[in-house]
Amino acid sequence: MKAFSILGILLLIGLRLNAQTVDSVASGVYVWNETPVVRKGTSDQRQLLKGPTRDFRRLEIHATTLPARQAPHPAHRHADEELILMKEGELTVTIAGRTQTLGPGSVALIMPGDEHGFENRGSGPATYYVMRYESRAPADSERGRKAGGSFWIDWNEVPFQGHDKGGIRRMFDRATAMTQRFEMHVTTLNPGLWSHPPHTHRAAEILLMIEQSAEESIDGKLHAATAGDLIFLESNVPHAIRNTSATRCLYFAFQFE
Repeated sequence: MKAFSILGILLLIGLRLNAQTVDSVASGVYVWNETPVVRKGTSDQRQLLKGPTRDFRRLEIHATTLPARQAPHPAHRHADEELILMKEGELTVTIAGRTQTLGPGSVALIMPGDEHGFENRGSGPATYYVMRYESRAPADSERGRKAGGSFWIDWNEVPFQGHDKGGIRRMFDRATAMTQRFEMHVTTLNPGLWSHPPHTHRAAEILLMIEQSAEESIDGKLHAATAGDLIFLESNVPHAIRNTSATRCLYFAFQFE
């Protein structure tokens, strides 16, 4: 009877652990052209991925296309953290009373609780990626504040540093309220080259293709990716990327833990 009870408990634990991982975000390529477009208010949205990861109880990434002279919603606050990355056009971002217009390649990171709003004041559509996430550990607002709080980075103000494989733009590397470390850079990779040999690291990573095409090795299997596609790499998954286009390719890379 005791053996049966122990076996039953182990089975229940196994079922619960399995239930926790069934909907986890899988490492792979999330293809822009295969993602349905859904109308939401004044904008069109593509839901690229959504689910839990090793460090986030919830991670959600979508892309919004906002028509000229429109806002997606009124200014608001929320308890999770949010990253905005511009794909096309211009978006005017207001965070805690400060306003800046951001063009392609620019980013904004908004700490939990900060009031923020977006508006397309231009004459054409604006498309931007939105990453929202909530850590499994309790948010540390003081850590986020000490690291600099909410911020934006204008692409035009980030210097390009060339090297033998292409070059790099270093966007930021800092703690936030939801992460012990969040690092973002942009890689320019010459044709035919691997950025580095297959490797692993504790931090999860996202690659976002901006220009041309590449192939990502994920746990030994090759996956094609082109402009607009998003590559998610969970913690400690072996990976590497190679430029498969005839000219330099360009992609964002960001790690977080």
